[in-house]
Amino acid sequence: MHTAAHIFATMARVPKEYVECDQNEKAYQKQDAIFVARKRSIAASKAKPMRFIKNVGLGIKTPDTAIEGNYVDKKCPFTGNVSIRGRILTGIVRSTKMNRTIVVRRDYLHYVKKYARYEKRHSNVSAHCSPAFRVASGDTVVIGQCRPLSKTVRFNVLRVTPAGSAGKKGFGTGF
Repeated sequence: MHTAAHIFATMARVPKEYVECDQNEKAYQKQDAIFVARKRSIAASKAKPMRFIKNVGLGIKTPDTAIEGNYVDKKCPFTGNVSIRGRILTGIVRSTKMNRTIVVRRDYLHYVKKYARYEKRHSNVSAHCSPAFRVASGDTVVIGQCRPLSKTVRFNVLRVTPAGSAGKKGFGTGF
């Protein structure tokens, strides 16, 4: 039998009330799935939440800032019109200079058959970073493949591990 506490814990969290979205662009920012001007007093018992959020799946937890925040990002995998499919990659943030886009460096080893040894190589991947995340250079991120969002961006940030946290090391300079 399920107790009330268990049912409450398994329910999806939704924002309590409607909060006007951040307006810092020239055009009016709103979520496509939400009708802002609806009458709130009619059917209060079955009122839908005033913020569109979704679960991307793959064991990725939706961040609290995506659920309770008031940003609008149509390319966000949690609040926008983007589905994650294909590859899931991990890398280190190299640059955050672009608007809502980061550069992720992926280090790997390439085997050279002639010398029977490995050489270090790397590749840079551009990824869209939702306002739900605070990302700095050196952080470790998990990115998921999605449809092309721009000329070079085909990945979206799903999880961020700050640089100070203990985690997997890259190539490093010392032994």
